[in-house]
Parts: sequence; C-alpha cells; structure tokens
Amino acid sequence: MKKLTDQILKDVITPRPEDSFKGTFGKVTLIGGNRNFGGAIIMASTAAVCAGAGLVTTATDEINASALHAQLPEAMFADFTDDALVADLTKAATSVVVGPGLGNDETSLRILKNVFAHTTEKQNVIIDGSAITLMAMEKLEQPQGNIIYTPHEMEWQRLSGIKIGEQTEDKNRAAQEKLGATIVLKKHHTEIYTDDQVYQLPIGTPAQAVGGMGDTLAGMMGGFTAEFNKKADKAVLAAVYAHSAIAEKIAESQYIVLPHQISRALPTFMKKMEKLDDNHHIGFLNRRL
Repeated sequence: MKKLTDQILKDVITPRPEDSFKGTFGKVTLIGGNRNFGGAIIMASTAAVCAGAGLVTTATDEINASALHAQLPEAMFADFTDDALVADLTKAATSVVVGPGLGNDETSLRILKNVFAHTTEKQNVIIDGSAITLMAMEKLEQPQGNIIYTPHEMEWQRLSGIKIGEQTEDKNRAAQEKLGATIVLKKHHTEIYTDDQVYQLPIGTPAQAVGGMGDTLAGMMGGFTAEFNKKADKAVLAAVYAHSAIAEKIAESQYIVLPHQISRALPTFMKKMEKLDDNHHIGFLNRRL
C-alpha cells in the first residue's frame, strides 16, 4: 500500500489558464438532501463550489431551496423529483455527485434510478452515502462513467459483502477490480483503491469525526474532478489529501473541525498550493496559513 503524499497536490492544483471562463472548469450536478437531511447536500454543494467548479447545480427537495440560496448563492437549485430536469442536468454534468442526504425510501430509489439511467461513459460519477446503501439493498447495476465510491466501512460491507473485520487490502482489491471503480474507503487512514494502485492517507485528525465530513469530501471530489477533469483520477486523490490537510491545520486551534470550515478554507489553501514548488512542502504551507 503506497502512502499518499502532498506531491499529489502539486501535481493537480496548478495555476488557472489566463484565457478562462466558468465553462473551463466544468459543471457539477449534485443530487441528494431529502426533507430531513438537507444539510448533507448543502455541505457537499458548498465544497464543490469552493473547490473551484465552474457551475454547480444542486438537485434536492424543494424544502431546501431557501436554505441553499441563503447559504450558497453560487449554486443553482433544481427539484430532485422533476425526473426530466434531473435527467438533463445529469447528462450535462462533467461530474455527478449522488447520495448525500438522499435517504432510502421509494422516492429516493426513484431519483437514484433516474440519475443512474442518464450518466455517460465520459462523466465522473461520485456515489456516496445513501446511494451506496440503496445500490446494495436493491442490487442496482452500476451506472456508466468513471465511477468513484466513497463508503465508510459499513457501507463498504453492504456494497462488497466483505465484513468490516475482514476488509483486508487483498479482499478490498479484489472487490474493486470486480466493480472496475475507484473506492475511497473512509476510515482512520483512509484507503483509496484505483485500477493500478492502492493508497493510504497517512494524515488526518480525530477532530474530523463530525457529521457531514463525508458529504464535504464527496463535494470536494465533485469539484476537483470537474475542474481538473483531464487528470480526474489524480483529482480524487488530491481531494482526499486536501480535505485532511486543511482539517489538521484547523484542529491546531479547535477541538473539533466543522465540515463547512474545510470548504471555506479551500480557496485560500488552493491558492497557496499553486505556488509551491519541489523545494517546499505542506509543512511549509501550513506554517503560512
């Protein structure tokens, strides 16, 4: 298992081209947030916006529209029960994030099936939270796209059939190969299984053990894979590393880290990262944050 290092940030977070506009940096469509879990999709959407995606649309329960616009005016709203609209938004996206706060009732299942029916091979599709559970419960076929699953250990047990105590590198690798997808297995020292390598995240802090942390990571992945679409596989790794690197810095002065704090710190973090060269590393960066 290869240790993930801050080199991934230098590889991915590079200066923006001078001749740019919002379309240069991709479109993200996020689907989730039922009546009870609107915060999850708002946190994911905040992360996608702060990660630098050009356009972000959030398909969620209409009850969340006012909160979304109040918290995040940069994101557009869509009613996730409007099947035709969600299908169009899914097809138009560079990256799709589905699952944060989606729930697991009949409406949630209908929405997920609609999204899965309209992804394409060229898209990045981040499948998180409720969407993973629904896939396992309903035995749904994997959709088209560059698929990235973001399970915690219990969700991975549901999806892979591997019990938590038996989730070894070899068994996880075999399950990843069968799925043909990237697996970001969230745990103490998160593991990332790609087609050609297994990585372990050596950083992180218990201050991240807060509700919404995974939603924020999923949104960051959506934003990074849209903005840095030509190196989408590395963008997933960079999102994982940046998420914990920022949290570690915040945790120096706080007992816990709130997920939205990571998102709000992200633009400044990325600006400093683009200036790093091979003579500097993240320790140098953190002293300057």
